[in-house]
Amino acid sequence: MISVMKNSIKLLAFLLLFAACDDIFTPAIENNRGIEAMYNEPTYAQGILANAYILLPYSASPNSDVATDDAVTNDNANNYLRMATGSWTANDNPMSQWQGRKNAIQYLNIFLENTDQVVWSKDELIRTMYNDRLKGEAYGLRAVHMYYLLLAHGGWTADGRLLGVPIITATESASSDFDQPRNTFQECVQQIFDDAQKAIDLLPLDFGDVSDSAIPSKYKNLGITNAGDYNRVNGNIMRGRITGRIVEAVRAQTALLAASPAYSTGSGVTWENAANYAAAVLNRINGISGLDNNGGTWYANFAEINGLASGATPREIIWRSDVGQSNELEANNFPPSLYGRGRINPSQNLVDAFPMANGYPITDSQSGYQVDNPYANRDPRLTKYVVVNGGVQGPNNSTIITGTYGTNNDALNRENGYSTRTGYYLRKLLRSDCNPNPQYNTQQKHYTARIRYTEIFLAYAEAANEAYGPTGKGANNYSAYDVVKAIRARAGIGANGDVYLESVKNDKDKMRALIRNERRLELCFENFRFWDLRRWKENLNETADGMRIARQADGLLQYTPIDVENRAYKEYMYYGPIPYSEIQKWNNLEQNAGW
Repeated sequence: MISVMKNSIKLLAFLLLFAACDDIFTPAIENNRGIEAMYNEPTYAQGILANAYILLPYSASPNSDVATDDAVTNDNANNYLRMATGSWTANDNPMSQWQGRKNAIQYLNIFLENTDQVVWSKDELIRTMYNDRLKGEAYGLRAVHMYYLLLAHGGWTADGRLLGVPIITATESASSDFDQPRNTFQECVQQIFDDAQKAIDLLPLDFGDVSDSAIPSKYKNLGITNAGDYNRVNGNIMRGRITGRIVEAVRAQTALLAASPAYSTGSGVTWENAANYAAAVLNRINGISGLDNNGGTWYANFAEINGLASGATPREIIWRSDVGQSNELEANNFPPSLYGRGRINPSQNLVDAFPMANGYPITDSQSGYQVDNPYANRDPRLTKYVVVNGGVQGPNNSTIITGTYGTNNDALNRENGYSTRTGYYLRKLLRSDCNPNPQYNTQQKHYTARIRYTEIFLAYAEAANEAYGPTGKGANNYSAYDVVKAIRARAGIGANGDVYLESVKNDKDKMRALIRNERRLELCFENFRFWDLRRWKENLNETADGMRIARQADGLLQYTPIDVENRAYKEYMYYGPIPYSEIQKWNNLEQNAGW
């Protein structure tokens, strides 16, 4: 991903040098060398920053989806299953971001306090460019880690205050006062915005080689006239690191969270603010015209993935992980007949959320939905994201039978520990050309999409609908309606005109429901659903359902919906807890209500 991370052994050494303590509040980071050693050793200094990259919170697996109405897992030991079914406590929290984010912020604060003294280059002008870029990265990464802290731990106290987390912008040492109160949610949002702006001011929009004439004016004015010098610091070799464009997207994510129903009364952020921050990202790709026609299947665009140059991003992707050769996702999620463990089982709830190909919800009388042929004429995304009964999967396009009449362990609730509990298997994120069969063990290239343009388009649609109504544009050139129309057209809905969309485009409430559903579909299995339900204050306790499919004597299939897994969330769980161990240690650290 980034040049300083090419050598994993070197990074491991840095991790050991600056190993985060079991508890971030343990007073000192033990190491064998003083911080001063970084001043004349740029590689050593970058190793400190590298830890904040290593600690990034993005997941390649759809872990949190099994804690929602979108999926269940067949792994009885899964922490998210336990959480969703009644075992979520302040000292047993799979969603906690507390330690990892605070560890990363400690590294970033060390870096920011010392970077000005590092001899990045003996040439003073190049040293300035290096320092600008690396300082910008640190501010941008601190905004990322702070956003995830706020997402997981911000909430209302018993006395009605919306709090975030303690804002720590200085290195903590043995002499620090660790008994710090939580800042308000609004102050935390502002801190993210402030760090984001500093990063945007210091970072290039994107890393890439330029010609002499394209050197940014701020460096031309300092005397940088050779593109080779600029490219050495900000060129192609740096692609994959955080950029100004990425930070703008993080700012938009933060604004959407803060404007949402769960936080809006105490955040100081409006829907219009959120719409404008999202538009700032989208306007850079010319708005609607920049929507990638293949963006909905970014994980399965094999030629595109296989041809990615180091650090380069496809049109759909704002930020991604390194490309790695693997079949781990497939081994975990292929049906058992394909040597998979079938871990993530999409729910009937999610399947029902996909409309018909004509755009109507399946509950609408005009949809044409057939209960005895439920997968016919559906939104094409359904079978791109979910393996339904009779669908194909794997390198040989094997037919997967999940009905009770199936003859192997792919069938519903077979006693092998790997069969589906819902009647569905996962397709999204997986490459069909992988083969976990130990005889072949075929691996292919994958990457994690950290931030996609589709996410930001949907953020804009949500915020713009609330701020201006479905067809209002504010100061922008496109509306929520325009965005939803483009996304549904890309998906293949309403080829002869999206009549359902046209019927709701003047109704804010109906458009809100449609936007939320489109977000559910487009971002399924990318770890959004849990956080979206909470920020919307929607029902967390919808039972996850499945479908039992039996073959009758006449050969026809009978479809019977089944309850699969109840949810056991309490009202206060719309806001995650501060870790119980931290509350026990510090008098000034207040818990969110209910925990």
